Amino acid sequence: MNETNSDRPLRGIVTILGAVFCFTLSDAMAKWLGQAMPVTQINWIRYLVFVPFAWVLVARTAGGRVQVKQPRLQVLRGLLLAVSALLYVFAIQTMPLAEATSVGFISPLLITALSVVILREVVNAARWAAIVVGLLGVLVIVRPGTEAFQPAALLVVGSSSTWAVAVVLTRRMSGLDPTATTLLWSAVVGLAAMTLVIPFGWVWAPWDAWAMAIALGLVASAGQYLMIQAYRFAPASLLAPFSYTSLLWSTVFGWALFTVLPDLPTLIGAVVIVAAGLVAARPEKKA
Repeated sequence: MNETNSDRPLRGIVTILGAVFCFTLSDAMAKWLGQAMPVTQINWIRYLVFVPFAWVLVARTAGGRVQVKQPRLQVLRGLLLAVSALLYVFAIQTMPLAEATSVGFISPLLITALSVVILREVVNAARWAAIVVGLLGVLVIVRPGTEAFQPAALLVVGSSSTWAVAVVLTRRMSGLDPTATTLLWSAVVGLAAMTLVIPFGWVWAPWDAWAMAIALGLVASAGQYLMIQAYRFAPASLLAPFSYTSLLWSTVFGWALFTVLPDLPTLIGAVVIVAAGLVAARPEKKA
C-alpha cells in the first residue's frame, strides 16, 4: 500500500489520543506485572507479542513489504523505543504512575527542541523560554536534594529523551515506508535487544501474570501503530500537547490499581510543564 505524508490535523489528534490511552494503560499493566516478574521479562514478552502483530499488519496492509528506504534510521528508532520502554518500566516500579507521567511530560518539550536539529523547524525565543520553564517544572516534581527525591525520576528523564528522539525520527521518515513496515522493524529490533538482556532476569510467573503480559503486548502494539499513523497525519508540534492527557489516565489507573493519587507538588509541576509545552508546541507565525 502506498502511503504519503499528509497534514490532516483532526485525524492526527484523534489518533494520538488513542495512542496515549494505549500507552498509559500498558504502563499501568507493566507496573502491576512488576510484582510478579522482572522488568526485562515484561519487556521481552511485550516484544514477543509485538512481532507477530506487526507481521500480520505488514501482510495485510503493506503487501508483505519488509524493505525500507532508510534501514539505519529504522534500526536506531527501534533501539531508542526499546531503551525508552525499558527505562520507564524500571522507573514505575518504585514511582507512582502520575508522578512518572508528569516527569515524562518533558518529552514534547524535547521534541520541540530536537525538531530544530533534525527536522530543521524554526523555534523562536518564546518557545525556547517555554522549554526552560518546563524543565523547571520537572524540578518541582522531582525535588532534588529533598527527602521526596526519587532516583527513579532520572530513569524517566532518560526514557523521555530517547522517546523524543524516536518521535522526531518517525516524523522525518514519514511517507518513506508503509506504517506497518516501520512497525515491524521496531518490533524486530526491540525483540532482538530484549533477547540480549533477558538472561539477566527470568522467573516462572503465575498464569494470570503471563496473560496480563500478553495483553500488555497487544495494547502497547496498538499504541505504536496509532502513534506512527498520527505523525503521518499532522506535524509533531501540533500533536505534542495531546500527550498530556496521559496524566488523566495515569491518575485514574494509579488510584484504581494502586490507591495512589498525585501530591500537590506533582500537580503544580505538571501544570507548569503542560503550560510550557503548549507554548513550545505553538506553530511559528508566518511572516
